[in-house]
Amino acid sequence: MAEPNLILLLVLLPFAGSVIAATMPTGARNGTAWLSGLIMFAGLLILAAVHRPVAEGEVLRYAISWVPSLGLDLVFRLDGFAWLFVTLVLGIGVLVVLYARYYLAKSDPSPKFFASILAFAGAMVGLLTSGNLIMLVVFWELTSLISFLLIGYWQRSPAARDGARMALVVTAAGGLCLLAAMLLLGQIAGTYDLDGVLAEGSQIRSHPLYGVTLALFLIAAFTKSAQVPFHFWLPNAMAAPTPVSAFLHSATMVKAGVFLLVRFSPALGGTEAWFFTVTGIGMATLLFGAVIALFRHDLKGLLAYSTISHLGLITALAGIGSNGAIVAAIFHIANHAVFKASLFMAAGIIDHETGTRDMRRLSGLIRLMPATGSLAIVAAFAMAGVPLLNGFLSKEMFFAEAVEWHNGTWLDDSLPYIATLASVFSVAYSMRFIMTVFFGPPPVDLPKTPHEPVTWMRRPVELLVLICLVVGIIPGLTLGPTLNMAARSVLGADMPYYSVAVWHGFNTPLIMSLIAMVLGAGLYLVFARAIQNGPEGPPLVHRIQAQRFYERVMLVATWTGPRRLLRLVGPDRLQPQLRLIVLLAIAGTVYMMWGSAGTPPRLGPTELNPGFLVMWIVGASCAIAAAWQAKYHRFAALVLLGGAGLVTCLTFAWFSAPDLAVTQLLVEIVTTVLLLLGLRWLPKRLAEIPGDQLRAARIRRGRDLVIALVFGAAMSAIAFMVMTRPQLATVGDWFLRNAYSEGGGTNVVNVILVDFRAFDTFGEITVLVIVALSVFALLRRFRPATESAGPPEQQVAPEARPLSDYMMVPAVIMQWMFPVMIVLSAYLFLRGHDLPGGGFSAGVTLAIAFLLQYLATHVRLVESQLTVLPARWMGFGLLTAGGTGIGSWVFGYPFLTAHAQYVNLPLIGEVPAATAMIFDLGVFGVVVGATILMLIAIAHQSLRSARTRAHDEAPAREQEEAA
Repeated sequence: MAEPNLILLLVLLPFAGSVIAATMPTGARNGTAWLSGLIMFAGLLILAAVHRPVAEGEVLRYAISWVPSLGLDLVFRLDGFAWLFVTLVLGIGVLVVLYARYYLAKSDPSPKFFASILAFAGAMVGLLTSGNLIMLVVFWELTSLISFLLIGYWQRSPAARDGARMALVVTAAGGLCLLAAMLLLGQIAGTYDLDGVLAEGSQIRSHPLYGVTLALFLIAAFTKSAQVPFHFWLPNAMAAPTPVSAFLHSATMVKAGVFLLVRFSPALGGTEAWFFTVTGIGMATLLFGAVIALFRHDLKGLLAYSTISHLGLITALAGIGSNGAIVAAIFHIANHAVFKASLFMAAGIIDHETGTRDMRRLSGLIRLMPATGSLAIVAAFAMAGVPLLNGFLSKEMFFAEAVEWHNGTWLDDSLPYIATLASVFSVAYSMRFIMTVFFGPPPVDLPKTPHEPVTWMRRPVELLVLICLVVGIIPGLTLGPTLNMAARSVLGADMPYYSVAVWHGFNTPLIMSLIAMVLGAGLYLVFARAIQNGPEGPPLVHRIQAQRFYERVMLVATWTGPRRLLRLVGPDRLQPQLRLIVLLAIAGTVYMMWGSAGTPPRLGPTELNPGFLVMWIVGASCAIAAAWQAKYHRFAALVLLGGAGLVTCLTFAWFSAPDLAVTQLLVEIVTTVLLLLGLRWLPKRLAEIPGDQLRAARIRRGRDLVIALVFGAAMSAIAFMVMTRPQLATVGDWFLRNAYSEGGGTNVVNVILVDFRAFDTFGEITVLVIVALSVFALLRRFRPATESAGPPEQQVAPEARPLSDYMMVPAVIMQWMFPVMIVLSAYLFLRGHDLPGGGFSAGVTLAIAFLLQYLATHVRLVESQLTVLPARWMGFGLLTAGGTGIGSWVFGYPFLTAHAQYVNLPLIGEVPAATAMIFDLGVFGVVVGATILMLIAIAHQSLRSARTRAHDEAPAREQEEAA
């Protein structure tokens, strides 16, 4: 039982460490590095603790119920394949942290870096251990988001910003495709549980939606693992610090795509579409990346394209899909992670100690940096596939799978030749890396004098290179058992016999390796000078670049397209936008009426109450008069609009909807007061309008009147159709039956909001907080419009008229009402679960009390007059509501599960109590804070207008006083 709990701790630990690191002082480089290293090392200890059951074939699971009815549970699972991958993430992560401690400068914001590294590791661990498809997508997108922060770490660099933006756009777009694919997979398999989906491979492959699902799935995997034609984002990500590049290229981010391919190969693989697409793209990427890597002049650029090439190799193996190919893919994932991390760290040391990564300026460094040079040479040989190094073993397995017969197609027949050709270029760019940088004449005119780095900066490279040697010499005793454990968890009973020995005889794969090494060395030696002095790629590559297509798409999507769309549907004035929205609503109404025109209405005798008729005549008159008065007097229009709202409130009460009536009344009050504050800094209307403008205005108003009448008639028609058509049993009947027994309350509306659909309410209050913060941010920077057009010297600032011009109630009465309204707010809150009221109504009531206090205090400094801290109210509300939901997990229930019972209080007796009331308290806090924050934003504008006017009038007053 303790082992599944350790899985949850394994996932949460990096995120907890990230939060702690982010709060540490800027200069705490040692502290944040120690924290990050210890967190990742603790994760390795957890993996060691659960190794025995995983090695025995057990799949460790930890499940948290979320929405069981939809199959959405938080499931973490750890099998052999995930264990190997998580070990790579955390193991290389520890070395990256140690390396980064000495790589980063003292001026770099270390807490930001190490917090992002920990969060990145946490996102990868969450992705690798996800046992639910939807949860997998969440962690998948989280890796894209955090990689954006890491790539753009040096935010003042334009290349870093562009690279981060490109990586986010490409990989996040792939994530959207993955979400669609996972939703389809869940529907096809009948479950979103990963184990259930993997067990339904035959059903998935025979389903009519298999082609669409496979296409979406592969787009996601190819974008993340930088396969052609989505490869271009990875070289541009080299603007990131070298520790980020080492982590991203070896064990995280790009490996997520190939992990997905291997993980889902039992469910989606085994078809011609899978073979041709995955193997074809993988082989094309393998060859393309190897060719381009040979011509790159930047050290990290060469390594980036070599990563693309090796990712293509792993992708091709996943596409081949045979049991041996899956074993080879997993083997090469581990080997590539080790030698590529060491190569990037070595490249970072060279850059750090010489001041450049340009291979045209580097040479002869083996004399000045012998230890670093020796390590880099061994790692480069491992990348080239030289015997007695780990890269040779997995490449031999790749060659063996390439020459095997699979389906006899042209692609299958060409695999050995493409693999050998790509390996030739792999040897060539490895040779260039070694010969250009470390041999030749001593370097001249470098930004820094080359020398060895500090010892502990080189230690991670030494350990990784040692692993390359040990695995390459004695693979069966080192990585063999772990490889067997990982492959068995993917293949299950189909696990083949294989051998990872160094010598398998003089066979075809060995001949291919020898050919590749000889031709690769010869290719570099013959064309070394031309490559060193030539462009960064063959001419064809400069003409056909996926990045150019991406830039054109981004130009259309983010600049020219939106501008054209804005000119079409988004004019500067608000009225045309509202007109477009209303016309679309009318079109939707016509469509709905057309579809249900054949259903006869259910009509019966109805008595028309004279009082109700009079009330509606008054409401309609107020609405018409408000529209008419808006031309002349905004305040009168606001009062009349309030009259129409009051009639709506009385209508709700008339038809036995007291909750709606109370909410409508309170919202009318707070809206009227906020609008009243806003009226004070709007410019005055012009008394006279030229004749031609007056005619145009009348035409517009007539057109708007026709649209409004049509819209009103359409809404009335919808209401008539809904209320007169025969209805079957609805969800409302279920709520009426179960509100008390399931939610412990007789106010069905409130029980729905805080219990049955509490998750929706939680999302709504979150949106309310975002809106309040947005309003505050916008209005704090907004300058009120001027009274008249013309040159600036002829413009008049809007007059901030005092509130006493509008107040019809003495200020002292408003102050006396404050304690009464607090009591009313508490009354509405406490009765909300059984009678009309609740947290929203109570929050609006308390907000109105504060608004009235502001009205009573005139226009003086509102921030100093108001002692309420709205941000804390909103934060308290969100934390309370979210904490209520999380608290249900402690007792093993889904998120936001409520509990209701009767509590016996002394001197009072039994009273109903529900945990939903605590959630309602969070709603209450958010509503109060959001309303007060918007009040402060609007009042700040009024105050600024008054201060501006006073500042402008000050010289005139001084002159009068002097006279």
